[in-house]
Amino acid sequence: MLKKIVIVLVVVIAVVYGALLGYLYLNQRAFFFFPDGEVTEIAETAFPGDVVSIPTEDGQNLTGWYFAGADGMPTILYYKGNSGSFTSEHERYETFAEAGYGVLAFDYRGFPTSPGEITQDNMLADAVAAFDWVDERAEDILIWGRSLGASPAVWVASQRDAEAVLLETPFYSAVNVASERYPYVPVGLLMFDPFPSNEWIGDVEEPVFVAHGTADTTISVSNAERLYADVPNPADLWIEEGAGHSDLWRRGIWDRAQAFFNGAG
Repeated sequence: MLKKIVIVLVVVIAVVYGALLGYLYLNQRAFFFFPDGEVTEIAETAFPGDVVSIPTEDGQNLTGWYFAGADGMPTILYYKGNSGSFTSEHERYETFAEAGYGVLAFDYRGFPTSPGEITQDNMLADAVAAFDWVDERAEDILIWGRSLGASPAVWVASQRDAEAVLLETPFYSAVNVASERYPYVPVGLLMFDPFPSNEWIGDVEEPVFVAHGTADTTISVSNAERLYADVPNPADLWIEEGAGHSDLWRRGIWDRAQAFFNGAG
């Protein structure tokens, strides 16, 4: 009798676990990407640039904001994270422009201002398209990737030549983050969008600055430390004590970024 009970329990657990894996597999992008969010119109901000359309190789168009910057100043190409519209971070672009830098920020396809489907391949293609677009208009490009956007930033830097790369709260890989959150799930076998920054970083020749916070519960600080350890041309690693995932801007990352960019130029 006990043996039968154990067998039944094992079967029930296996069925429940299989159902859980199936649910996570089919709905994984809903747990990963959060594209919904309000769009701030450029006229509502102090950003001095223009709305632009960036074509991709497969005929899509991405919406972005572009400012040419002062003569002789490099352009910051900003890769946003996994939620909302790039327009929500207009304070950053205003600050970049006020300091004389050129700026290009945009929504990957599937995010509020750019139609299409969100996938790793599409995001990487969009990231390259944005680089190539600004490369036709700016002599020197500085890449800034935040959170999920740090992974396309690493990919682009491994494929194109920029002056410097800043990675704000990056992950080692999306698989690594998912494994930390779901240690009971074989995420490496299930993920559609693994974003293996750890595999791409070895081909990045530009100087790299990495920033993270010890209180980040979205992407653990160990991700940044591990990624930075693999950087071929490391410039600096800033770990801010007590900072969460969205705290680094108000904690002074811009001052550190300018010092890094000036030193890399």
